[in-house]
Amino acid sequence: MRDLVRRPLFWPTLALLLLLGLNTAVTPSFVSLRIQDGHLYGSLIDILRNGAPVLLVALGMTLVIATRGIDLSVGAVAAISGAVACVYIAGSNEGATTTVITAIFLAVGVCILLGLWNGFLVSVIGIQPIIATLVLMTAGRGLAMLITDGQITTVTNPAFKVLGAGFFATLPVAILVALAVFGITSVLARKTALGLLIESVGINPEASRLAGIHARTITWTVYVFSGFCAGIAGLMIASNTSAADANNAGLWIELDAILAVVIGGTSLAGGKFSLTGTLIGAMFIQTLATTIPTIGIPAEANYLFKAVVVIAVCLLQSPKARAALRNRRPRRTAPVAAAGTEAA
Repeated sequence: MRDLVRRPLFWPTLALLLLLGLNTAVTPSFVSLRIQDGHLYGSLIDILRNGAPVLLVALGMTLVIATRGIDLSVGAVAAISGAVACVYIAGSNEGATTTVITAIFLAVGVCILLGLWNGFLVSVIGIQPIIATLVLMTAGRGLAMLITDGQITTVTNPAFKVLGAGFFATLPVAILVALAVFGITSVLARKTALGLLIESVGINPEASRLAGIHARTITWTVYVFSGFCAGIAGLMIASNTSAADANNAGLWIELDAILAVVIGGTSLAGGKFSLTGTLIGAMFIQTLATTIPTIGIPAEANYLFKAVVVIAVCLLQSPKARAALRNRRPRRTAPVAAAGTEAA
């Protein structure tokens, strides 16, 4: 049991299971699934579908953090992605499917360019990642507003609705896309040398450079990948609402992504990372958002309750915090020997 507790994924997995158990205790139908019109529905499916954008952004954030970086611009990039796609679809006269495919490629291409910009500032210019991405975090919302002319752009194209609210083989398309990106990322990071190169750059960039690793290229790559993931997430958000809202789309998703990465066991100091932990962390964040109204927490206390739970999980993961708790436990004293025994 002690070895199990020491595993990095034990506490986030336990926290997720406790949240699911709490929801089930309050609402017994929480774990029930049903098939309606050939589609699978249920609270668990809703958590997976609504958590898909967070998972996508968190995957890109994991690799960025593994290189000692941070990407605060992912929410703005997601808003730009949705804005580009919706404005193109709204003003296009092409066929429905052709228009959507072109819009998706155009939006993702713009987000990749934004990732290139972040990577350029960090790896070439040498600006601190938090400052470099803070620039796009601030300017990105303004850029999205310019694209949409400050209006909420709505689209009625049914083909665009598929990405965020459609189904395939009874499952939501958003879940399948997020799992596909997760699977491809896991293969590239763990079955090729890419994961080792990312970890080496995060542990010691200078030593990696002296060993012949192109640290600048690796850093550039992870920021491009982060932009790509944020672009897909933005398309999901816009598709789910059939609209591009430059002010609210992807708002604070960067914070949820960072929390998911940290809860999953990836250190903000760089180096070792866990994609499986990020998956668990993303589902924990989304389940927590579902749990808050279920157990009757007032709306004005949502963020406070969320912060308390996240801090508790992080403390449970900390070896120092667990050691301090163990030291505070009263120690058992040896039984006093009987007087007759002492005399003997």
